[in-house]
Amino acid sequence: MANIQSLRGMNDILGDDSELFTYFVENASRIAKNYGFTYIETPILEETALFKRSVGESSDIVNKEMYQFIDKGENDVCLRPEGTAGVVRSFVQNKFDRAGGTYRWYYYGPMFRYERPQKGRLREFHQFGCEVFGVSSVYEDANIIMMIKDILDFFQIGFKLQLNSLGCPTCMPVYRDKLVKYLTNIKEELCEDCNRRIETNPIRVLDCKIENCQKLLYNAPKITNNLCEKCDTDFEKLKEILDFNNIEYEIDTNLVRGLDYYSQTAFEFTSSEIGAQSAIAGGGRYDRLVEFLGGRATPGIGFAIGIERLLELVKIKEEKKDVIYLGALNEEALNTLTQIATKKRDNTKTFMEYTPRGFGKHFKLAEKCRATIVALVGENELNDGTIYTKNIKTQEEKTIKLEDF
Repeated sequence: MANIQSLRGMNDILGDDSELFTYFVENASRIAKNYGFTYIETPILEETALFKRSVGESSDIVNKEMYQFIDKGENDVCLRPEGTAGVVRSFVQNKFDRAGGTYRWYYYGPMFRYERPQKGRLREFHQFGCEVFGVSSVYEDANIIMMIKDILDFFQIGFKLQLNSLGCPTCMPVYRDKLVKYLTNIKEELCEDCNRRIETNPIRVLDCKIENCQKLLYNAPKITNNLCEKCDTDFEKLKEILDFNNIEYEIDTNLVRGLDYYSQTAFEFTSSEIGAQSAIAGGGRYDRLVEFLGGRATPGIGFAIGIERLLELVKIKEEKKDVIYLGALNEEALNTLTQIATKKRDNTKTFMEYTPRGFGKHFKLAEKCRATIVALVGENELNDGTIYTKNIKTQEEKTIKLEDF
């Protein structure tokens, strides 16, 4: 009988990847908490309508990539392809939109898109994200960007920041008409997807990755030249704040993000260290999304980081904390070691080997555990109330009283 394999594009996280994954989540979460965010967890399975109304029916995610099915209760459901929509649904469902105030949440977990698997792009992938509700100030846009910078800086990941403004309901329709007029004149030379988007969501044409389309779009009208006074003022203020904080950025007028709900600020962090799939984090403002999902108009902004894309770039900073390996030289020592392990685990990472072994085998196992201190108890130690220790870093060996250990 053939062994059952994991599904294509859905990988186990274990070994070194597991260590890097938890290290990333723990430290990104710590930084988010320092910025005033609290944790939220939303269901992996949601109504399909949630993503059609938020992500947009014209998007590739909804059109091509969702894991969608009818469940046993005849509900049209899908595995979440991104995190923001579920958090907004929770915000509205729990009536936070009516309560007013400011809400800052962070989350992490699996997302699902039926794409062609490749390096850095899986069908089940994980994101770390943050969402803010109730703050319309452009200072919050800068705050979010600075937090992502802090996260990437902590992990020593080099990046480039690209910025754009997607306008608002005042200036976007005017720009949209200009863009459609331009695209209509060149539509015969554009790809099939671009032609479809001219009818459904022409702004997404700017996001086309096909080289020929990009050349044809070089002279297309730029949204940044068509912003209303408020959007233009906000965008200039955002650049001023980033300049003041010495955060480098590039203006990319074709940056529209892959989701339909963004307005005004849009941004993307890229890295040249991970090949073609260079986007490592992105997000923007979505001031109308709460309203689209049935809530009261509430400003919102957020971002997501693709965790798998970063793992090969994450370097674990060496901690000075000790890791203890406890081993028994005979069966009688196990009870004593169990007692020691319980006390040590209050504040120190501690491994305990349950099988009595000789010195050499214990040290080999300690090496696999990456222990810094090996502590062994045998017959002599039990009789004397002592424990043998060796510091792997300094090579210092000594036998000390149990209470001192």
